[in-house]
Amino acid sequence: MTNSLNDIRHAKSMIFIGSNAAEAHPIAMQHILHAKEVNNAPMIVVDPRFTKTAARGTDHVRIRPGTDTAFTMGLVQAVIANNWHDKEFIRTRVSGFEEMAEVAGHYTPEIVEDITGVPAAEITRIAQILAMNRPTSLTWCVGATQHAIGSSNTRAFCLLQLALGNMGKSGGGTNIFRGHDNVQGATDMGVLPDNLPAYYGLSDGAWKHWCRVWDVDYDWMVSRFREKEWMNKKGFTLSRWYEGVLQEDKIEQYTPIKALIQWGCGANSNTQFHKVKKAFEQLELLVIVDPFPTMAAAVHNTDNTYLLAGASQYETSGSVTSTSRQIQWRHKVVDPVANTRDDYQIMEGLVNGLGFADEFYKNIKQVPEDITLELGKGSLTIGYNGQTPERIKRHMDNWHTFDIDSMQARGGPCDGEYYGMPWPCWTTKHPGTPILYDMSKPVMEGGLPFRNRFGLEKTYDASGRTENQLASEGIYNPGSEVKGGYPEFANIVEGTNWKTDLSLKTHEHALSRGMAPFGNARARCVVWNFPDQVPIHREPLHSPRPDLIEKYPSYADKPDHFRVYTRYTSEQDPELVKDFPYVLTTGRQVEHMGAGAETRSNKYLAELQPEMYAEINPVLANDLGVRHGGMVIIESPEGGKIKVKAKVTERVDRKTIFLPFHFGGMFMGENLSDNYPEGHEPYVIGESANIVGNYGYDIVTQIQATKDGLCRVTKA
Repeated sequence: MTNSLNDIRHAKSMIFIGSNAAEAHPIAMQHILHAKEVNNAPMIVVDPRFTKTAARGTDHVRIRPGTDTAFTMGLVQAVIANNWHDKEFIRTRVSGFEEMAEVAGHYTPEIVEDITGVPAAEITRIAQILAMNRPTSLTWCVGATQHAIGSSNTRAFCLLQLALGNMGKSGGGTNIFRGHDNVQGATDMGVLPDNLPAYYGLSDGAWKHWCRVWDVDYDWMVSRFREKEWMNKKGFTLSRWYEGVLQEDKIEQYTPIKALIQWGCGANSNTQFHKVKKAFEQLELLVIVDPFPTMAAAVHNTDNTYLLAGASQYETSGSVTSTSRQIQWRHKVVDPVANTRDDYQIMEGLVNGLGFADEFYKNIKQVPEDITLELGKGSLTIGYNGQTPERIKRHMDNWHTFDIDSMQARGGPCDGEYYGMPWPCWTTKHPGTPILYDMSKPVMEGGLPFRNRFGLEKTYDASGRTENQLASEGIYNPGSEVKGGYPEFANIVEGTNWKTDLSLKTHEHALSRGMAPFGNARARCVVWNFPDQVPIHREPLHSPRPDLIEKYPSYADKPDHFRVYTRYTSEQDPELVKDFPYVLTTGRQVEHMGAGAETRSNKYLAELQPEMYAEINPVLANDLGVRHGGMVIIESPEGGKIKVKAKVTERVDRKTIFLPFHFGGMFMGENLSDNYPEGHEPYVIGESANIVGNYGYDIVTQIQATKDGLCRVTKA
């Protein structure tokens, strides 16, 4: 998230794509509605459904699920064709624009209408609204990412903001609203299967850096792996771990997965959940750490499962990182109840039992403060260096001193600092960076250029054109010694660079010169290490438009995609829509959260949303002979099948079925209440939407595709 929730208050227009903030992020609506009502900012909501957010918007664009890239590149095309793009911003701070514009030229309003279902005139009208009301705040959520081309969707959003010159500006930016209070922090700290903390990757250099941080011998770390190659190889993703057990798709692993720990994870968040159930039953050991028994605890009857009762967030303390990159301190409110333990105690028990506590806790004497310090010490790439526990706690104790519009403290012990010291916060004297890539402020006052990550020069293969990757002459933060672009800093301490110098002398040297440690470069429109160097539309794997598959095919199948063979073009069957004619999409309710284990165990929330349902358009309901409140059967191409109530509504169109994804406790007609520990079954049970979730995974991240599958619907 380049800006922040609060900064949306400064937007002159807003566009939400695959984001239903009114239900998924209701607190954010105070800032969104401020921009709409005080700034008179147009609020455009792009969504297949007429959501509660759309109801508050000025414009609702009903898009066919799975066509976000085509729609957004259509906006880019309209902006360029009508000469609305920010030419000076592009000239000085953007690379590869010509190559990107050539690709965008394909997505004329008429072509985009055919792909997305959005009228051609509407494409141009929306582009004009954004162009005439800058800066624009652009927001997306999982509605945009959970597709086979989710990574292209998010890149297309960034290209639109670059074309309009909305990056690095208050009220602008590209903003993804995270789902939980520490999703950003968890991602930053390396829960992804292809990264060590702070996005260092899995190279030998990355491992050696973190071994220095942990004060652990590198050779000892190598010895922890079966063979050296597995140390540098991407792991299984959350979305497809079960294939490591079932091996229904070929895996690149020396042995099937035999044991699994699910820690704070709702099992029914996995698509093709009937396959997940099968994998649970084949495991030799399943350990569930959670304050509540999850669906994983109840969905099978094999004697291989252990429940470790974890404490809730109110019963523990430590640092978390919000969607706005702000680091906050979570204070313990009460001691853990009954026999529960907090995450630190559970981790300590596991590490002691596994025999590497001496190495694991070498720098950890005071929990959780020393954990925050250790992570900050190593996370140089994203600037976790300045947010010490003392500074974070001081912010928590002085909320009242921070301005709601700027998030900057006005007086008091945090004077001049930005709330939560949003990363990068380079040193303990740095105030934090509220807006990424903002050139209007000195770096030591929260300003920042684009990062130099991809060399100094690029020759584009298609044209042979060579372009400097550093920012243009005259583009620099106030106070910078270099009055233009410059590369990242290295060898201030011999043999190190700004990402590996634990002494922070490199950071201090750069900052003393008014410069950013990571350089001053251009944003690139062409990502030459991605399958699609410029985002293009590719039809969903299970497409309701078989006539478009040949014109916009998916990718070639990808072996060893996070250790699993992943199908793309071989999965695109033009005949599938004949048996499964309706588009299936899923989403949130404001009353429930995630997989629902906690919220469905709350009697007050359970009373507000007590039943699983499917939203069906009145015309389709009449065609099926289904009345509001009647039961329908929904089936997936992979064999999933659920029976739920019909909610007849015009929120969805005649071809789209919507399911909320929070329910569990039933499995394909079987009530699992008796499988929960006595007295711990949730107040609300229901079929999981992900039982009928389709096959499909992003080509870069392997995030599951939950928003554009197909299904069959019949009257029960």
